[in-house]
Amino acid sequence: MRSGRTTFLWGMLAGASVMALVSSGIGVRASGQAPAPPATSLARPTSKVVLENGRVRVKDALFPPGAAAASMHTHELAHVGVILTPGTLVFTEPGKPAETVTFDVGSVGFREAHVTHQVTNPGPSPMRVIEVELK
Repeated sequence: MRSGRTTFLWGMLAGASVMALVSSGIGVRASGQAPAPPATSLARPTSKVVLENGRVRVKDALFPPGAAAASMHTHELAHVGVILTPGTLVFTEPGKPAETVTFDVGSVGFREAHVTHQVTNPGPSPMRVIEVELK
C-alpha cells in the first residue's frame, strides 16, 4: 500500500501533466472531438463543459479576438477562472462602469455566485479560459 505522501506526490505529478497538456493545446476533449477551428473576428464567445461532477463544473471558454460581446448572463455558481492565453477582457456589469483587465498566462481570478455580466475580448488574439464552477 502506498503511503499518503507517495499518493499525494503522484497526484501532483498527474495534475501538473494535465495542466501542461491543456495549456499547450494538446489536451483531449471529453467528447473526443477535435478543437474548434479558429474564430473569425466577429465570432461570439463560446463555452463547453469539459468535466462535471457533484462538486464542480469545468468549462473551456474561448473569447475570439474583437469578438462581439457575449450576451449579458448570470453565473449561478461561484467560479474560478484560469487564464490559458494572454490578453485583455472587458467585463461589464449592470449599473457599473466597464472594467478592463489584462491577463498573463496562469493568471487566476474569482467571481462570486449570482454575478451578472458581459465579457468582451477587445484584443487581436483569442483568449482561452478554464472556468471552474464550485457547486
